[in-house]
Parts: sequence; C-alpha cells; structure tokens
Amino acid sequence: MTHDTEKFYDLHITGLGYLNRAREVRPARGDAFLAVEVCALHGAADAIQHTRFDCRVSGREAHRVVNELVPHVGAGRRVLVGFKLGDLYAETFTYRTGERAGETGVSLKARLLRIDWVRIDGDPVYRAQAAEPAA
Repeated sequence: MTHDTEKFYDLHITGLGYLNRAREVRPARGDAFLAVEVCALHGAADAIQHTRFDCRVSGREAHRVVNELVPHVGAGRRVLVGFKLGDLYAETFTYRTGERAGETGVSLKARLLRIDWVRIDGDPVYRAQAAEPAA
C-alpha cells in the first residue's frame, strides 16, 4: 500500500497577542529549540479575554523575528504581534506549587509559524512581506 505523503490538512489559528517567556528549550532528548508563549486576545474590545499558547517557533522568518524580540520580552516590554499558529494540541500537567498544587492543568501547545507584524510598547517595529499566493 502506498501513502501519499503530500496530502495533509492544515489547522491554523490567526490572531493577535502578546509574547511572553521567550526562551531556548533544551530537552533531555532531542535538539534545543526556541519557544515562546503567545497570550492571544479575543472577545469584545471592552471585555478582552486571553488564551495562552505555549509555542515552539517553527517558521524560519518567525524564528529570526522572535530571536530579535527575546531581549524586549525579557525586559518586560509589551510585545504585541499578529501571528499564525499550527498543529494545536492540549497537554495535561500537574501543578507542583501554589494554591493549585496537586491539581491537573491543561496547556495548549502549538507551532508558531508566522509573525505578520510587531509593536513594542505600541510602536510598530516590524511588518512581514506579503505571503506568496498558494498555487
């Protein structure tokens, strides 16, 4: 039986949100990778809600942009981005400390594929080139 490796279905999430916790992750097995938390904004403008995604930075240009933003995120500046995520999945964990110690939590994981634009403390600092149209 042959498998068509070129056929797949994408699930993408686009939005805007703040970058937090930009860091290099060094797993016990496998190669190190760049990760960042995206705190996505959604809902009514006068009652904004937040959803956090723990992301592995995957896109080549996204990787370059996030690397440049690491010092700004680490300094606590407000780094707002337009983003595209893919390969969303949920992962459970157990809180180790605090009021919820021992309880099960859920973390949303995804790959950060693209950053369309960046504002640092409200000032625009980056805009991606337009994406190539699909064939």
